[in-house]
Amino acid sequence: MQSNFVVTSYAAPVAPKPIEQSTAEVADVLRQILELQREQVAYLKQAAAAQDNLARWRALIGRWRDEYPDLPQGCKEAMPILEKAFGSLVSQLVEELQDQGPDALDSEFALQDFLDRYGMRLGQMGNILNLVGPLAEAGSQNEQS
Repeated sequence: MQSNFVVTSYAAPVAPKPIEQSTAEVADVLRQILELQREQVAYLKQAAAAQDNLARWRALIGRWRDEYPDLPQGCKEAMPILEKAFGSLVSQLVEELQDQGPDALDSEFALQDFLDRYGMRLGQMGNILNLVGPLAEAGSQNEQS
């Protein structure tokens, strides 16, 4: 049994010749990179602040702390009551739709009657929850800080 071996000589790769630049040019490029990084950091800080949805509510609580000292605690106490009322309203809506069956909202009259009974109240309760909830949460975060 014979094997053929191919042997080649090894040639070390040649490093590219460095480009000769003056120290002033290198310093200028580094300054530009530093300035760009500073701009990126400023942008990221602004983006992070924009993502903080509770900042507005914390600011409101902070500004009016002397005028309304019990507002955050009151909101926390009101949330379960509001949530229960909202859940009850949704439960009534679901029960009525289940009782009436799949054709419950087929006619224009039935749809309008349904919206008159539930639409406005459900929308308003949702809006109230969306306002009181963040105030309660922001108040909790202010207490923890």
